[in-house]
Amino acid sequence: MPRILGIDPGSLVTGYGVVDFAGRDLKYVASGTIVTGGGAFPARLETIFRGVEVLVAEHVPDEFAIENVFVSRNADSALKLGQARAAAICASFGRDLPVHEYTPREIKQAVVGRGGAPKEQVQHMVRTLLGLREALPADASDALAVALCHAFGREARQRLALAERKR
Repeated sequence: MPRILGIDPGSLVTGYGVVDFAGRDLKYVASGTIVTGGGAFPARLETIFRGVEVLVAEHVPDEFAIENVFVSRNADSALKLGQARAAAICASFGRDLPVHEYTPREIKQAVVGRGGAPKEQVQHMVRTLLGLREALPADASDALAVALCHAFGREARQRLALAERKR
């Protein structure tokens, strides 16, 4: 059963979610947040890097999925988010994991069926799909949504690759 580590990057709080996935079977493994706190930005990036590095070593995922940067009105925020993503991605390099990136719209579409779904609806669907009773921190729930998005598209990508090889 492939294990997927999903990351919702943030320069103050980075969410993570780990799921096992095979066919239609989903299994919740873990989720939580890496809280960097305030302080110097390079120190926050190191906290993200070290935190994801520990997660990769602890959970030994087969694949790594992360939310892509979306550019908002604040260019400085977008740059910081991009650097937080880079710190998380670089932490996966030691295990040679394939890295998959998804936009917020793709994630919402995969989990809810609507790319413009509100955050609360995504959180509800994550809990429903994984059979979780209690509410999760928003960043952890978002990271699980990233992992689920990858899991749902994974099967389709495998079928396409098989069809391409048969040609």
